[in-house]
Amino acid sequence: MRRTKEDAEKTRLKIIEAALTLFSRNGYSNTTLGMIGAEAGYSRGPIYWHFKNKDDLYQAVLAYSQEPLEGLVSSAAGSGTDALAAIDNFAQQWLELLAEDVWFRQSFEILLNKTELTDAIAPTIKRERELTRHIVDTLSQLVAKAQDNQQLPATQPASKLGLLIYTHLMGITQSWLFAPDLFCLKAERTFFLQRLQALLAQE
Repeated sequence: MRRTKEDAEKTRLKIIEAALTLFSRNGYSNTTLGMIGAEAGYSRGPIYWHFKNKDDLYQAVLAYSQEPLEGLVSSAAGSGTDALAAIDNFAQQWLELLAEDVWFRQSFEILLNKTELTDAIAPTIKRERELTRHIVDTLSQLVAKAQDNQQLPATQPASKLGLLIYTHLMGITQSWLFAPDLFCLKAERTFFLQRLQALLAQE
C-alpha cells in the first residue's frame, strides 16, 4: 500500500511538472490535457485520477511552483531581531530564485505573461491576490520593526515602504521575463539590491 501511494504521488508530480513546462511555454489557454499527458508520458486517465479538470491542475501547478516563494515569505516573517537584514535577504533571495530556480521563474511566467484572466480561473486569481497581500504585509511588518530599531528612518509609513519593496521586485521580475535581452539579471542583481537599499534609507 505504501508503495502504491508513493507511486501515485510520483505520477501526480510528474503531471504537475509537465503542466508547468507547457503552461509557461504555450500559455494556459493553448495547453490541453492531452498535451500535458503526452509531455508526462501518460494518457489522460492518470490526469483525471489526480485532478478534476485543467483548472484544478492549474491551481496545483501554481501552488507547487510557488513553494519556494511561500518558503521565502515564511522565513522573512519568522526572522530574528535584525529586520533590515531580513529585508535585504528577502530581496536577494527573490532575485536569486528568479535567476536560478526554473519552477519559481515559470510560476511568474505563467501568471504574468501566459494566462488570460477569465472567470474559469477566478479561484486561482483570488489565491494569488491573497498571497500578494501576505507578502506586502510581511514586508511592511519588517519595515516597521526596522524603523522601531532605528535601522531605517521613520519618515514614511511602513505600509508604503513594504509596498515599495514588493513593486520594486515585481517590476524587475516582469521586465526581465517580458524582455530577457533587456538586461542580465545575474549581472545586475547587486545594482538592483543597492538601489532598493538606497530607496528605503531616504529621509
